[in-house]
Amino acid sequence: MNRTDGLVRRVKARDTESNGGSSSSAPNHADQENKVDKEDEMEDCDSKETRLTLMEEVLLLGLKDKEGYTSFWNDCISSGLRGCILIELGLRGRIELERAGMRRKGLCTRKIILKSDTPTGDVLLDEALKHIKETYPPETIQSWIEYLSGETWNPLKIRYQLKNVRERLAKNLVEKGVLTTEKQNFLLFDMTTHPLTDNVIKCRLVKKIQDAVLTKWVNDPQRIGKRMLALILLAHASDVLENAFAPLNDDDYELAMRRVRELLDLDFEAESAKSNANEVIWAVFAAFTK
Repeated sequence: MNRTDGLVRRVKARDTESNGGSSSSAPNHADQENKVDKEDEMEDCDSKETRLTLMEEVLLLGLKDKEGYTSFWNDCISSGLRGCILIELGLRGRIELERAGMRRKGLCTRKIILKSDTPTGDVLLDEALKHIKETYPPETIQSWIEYLSGETWNPLKIRYQLKNVRERLAKNLVEKGVLTTEKQNFLLFDMTTHPLTDNVIKCRLVKKIQDAVLTKWVNDPQRIGKRMLALILLAHASDVLENAFAPLNDDDYELAMRRVRELLDLDFEAESAKSNANEVIWAVFAAFTK
């Protein structure tokens, strides 16, 4: 799995006391973290029309530009996309982890709890949210990745599988003007493909990831935007991050991969316990790296 370090601007805050005439240069840490998240949201999209979800970004990285399909040898992207769905729900405040308790349960053993059942407006997210809402007792992140992927031996849980996820995401990207739809003949069968039609959006996505681990690298995961961090690590888990780094020269490629490895080697339990951390994100990371 790959870890991303997003764009972070260091902000110096100066609080001026009007009645005393004195000033303080001590920055408010919480305000800085909120600013990082807001900048990450702004970096994520230039307009509402081109805003992509984590799932769509990971799929776009995995699609061959001209052929319009993912590699037949990639058996990681299916579970990776389900991890993206859980992180999106966590970022949108729909799910959270149960309390760690006195025994300090680990991220991988804590269950997902419904925080809000308000629809997100995204069909895939709302379908997953409905399954989580209807499930009792609650399940862990790892279990939900397996259930949503259909990778379970429990016949009672197979109904939770989200079907045709890649095709449904590709259709979303077609509607957003990023991809188009074609039919290709593969000797024994015909297959619907989705070649790239808007190269600008994909180039912007690739550059955003490259910048995050090169020119805008910050050596502190808590100062990386949550969405950017999730994008890098889930792209790595889905085995598509290499596509973003392929255009780099050898030196930049080596540096980018070294920084990704630094993110992968983090103590997820410790990071999730820090202030302003989203535990769902770190629990998904832990599920893919255990």
